[in-house]
Amino acid sequence: MKLPELRIGNLVAKVPIIQGGMAIRLSTARLAAAVANEGGIGLIAASGMPFDELRYEIRLARKLSPTGIIGINAMVAATQFAGLVRTAIEEGIDLVVAGAGFSRDMFGMGRESGTPIVPIVSSAKLARISEGLGASAVIVEGSEAGGHLGTNRSSREIVPEVVAAVKKIPVIGAGGVLDGKDIVDMLRLGANGVQMGSRFAASVECNASDELKKMYVRATNPEDIVLIQSPVGLPGQAIRNKFAETVLDGTVPPPTECDRCLKHCSHKFCIIKALSRAQQGDVETGLVFSGNNMRKVDEILPVKEIFARLKKQVAEIE
Repeated sequence: MKLPELRIGNLVAKVPIIQGGMAIRLSTARLAAAVANEGGIGLIAASGMPFDELRYEIRLARKLSPTGIIGINAMVAATQFAGLVRTAIEEGIDLVVAGAGFSRDMFGMGRESGTPIVPIVSSAKLARISEGLGASAVIVEGSEAGGHLGTNRSSREIVPEVVAAVKKIPVIGAGGVLDGKDIVDMLRLGANGVQMGSRFAASVECNASDELKKMYVRATNPEDIVLIQSPVGLPGQAIRNKFAETVLDGTVPPPTECDRCLKHCSHKFCIIKALSRAQQGDVETGLVFSGNNMRKVDEILPVKEIFARLKKQVAEIE
């Protein structure tokens, strides 16, 4: 099978793969640029970044990939969501992907600047609303995805429903896409492309600590992945560790101070600090978000090699 191009607004990705935006600071300029240089769409995870840091990362990604497609991913649930989107637009970002909630305001910002806005949705109804509000594409995420989930249904069920519901915009399948067969399966369901997070989390260019990358590779069994309740108000899919166990059994210590980083927070624990601890190498008391097919990833590879293998796997499928 030959991979099609992915068109979002006036953007044309030669390879229909969007690299998932993984916070905190897993998806930074180096990873996004590496994906963009291979013909995909690279995303910088903006959530948890001060505006100046986001500007720096966008400018660095542009230097590393002058002609590639670079976007940001931001959590709608974050207090600074609108500021992050405005900052990225001011820096000339190619597109904005928004998850962990839904915002009508972002479409107005996109219209003013001509920036494609791509919400992450988990139902045909929200996909149709998004198209009506001006979305340039929708990413359809199901229960297989890592991080915050908006549904307990498989993306393989939802993608065909969304394809039937929207009229003119591309549909990108996400959740549990790790290899060439997963990509072909999504395309055959009617998707125009895929978003992949977990496979790129275990890449050389990912900004995770070595300890965190090794933890991804060690997650070889289905029971290694658990569903926890996030302070954002959504369930989140993560690798089982000491921290996840305390969340599951209700013994997680509440935060002693609060930076008010979320619009609405249960204050059960600080998600920004928990994700940051894992990114920096504390994989026992940090939160490690992961998709439920992480067991398919058994080695840490450069982005160039990941793309080469994915293309070869797709080409071998009739």
